[in-house]
Amino acid sequence: MAVMVLIVGLPGAGKTAQARRLEDERKAIRLTPDEWMQALFDTSEVDGRRWVLESELLWGVAARALELGVDAILDYGCWSEEERDLFRTRAQQAGASAEIVVLDLPLEVLWERLERRNADLPPATFPVSREELQEWSDMFQRPTVEELQRWDRHLVVTS
Repeated sequence: MAVMVLIVGLPGAGKTAQARRLEDERKAIRLTPDEWMQALFDTSEVDGRRWVLESELLWGVAARALELGVDAILDYGCWSEEERDLFRTRAQQAGASAEIVVLDLPLEVLWERLERRNADLPPATFPVSREELQEWSDMFQRPTVEELQRWDRHLVVTS
């Protein structure tokens, strides 16, 4: 059975690094919206196009991979329970197992990482200010125990 892995967390949490590791370990397809936003729109900024990219275009690629028995790693962030439930449900409807990896590091650790990243931005990334990080952290709906139990497998990393 193919597996869809959803990587969840704020900027600087290590989502893409985790997604790349899983991609190699599982010989899976990795879908990282920032890379696609950069290639398609010459930006990584979050806007309405990003949701269409994640929920329609990239999901279509992931769904086809799952149908073919190939694991799909969604390096999405997914800050709301509603978004996470959507992708879990879609994966299970496609006959795949659904796993979630939550990278929920302390705000200070995230900021230290982002400061280093901001100083030398890798391709397909964007600078993040301390204020933006705080605002996004306030918006992030951390998965509850009840939510995690709806997944076939889950991993929560807090340090």
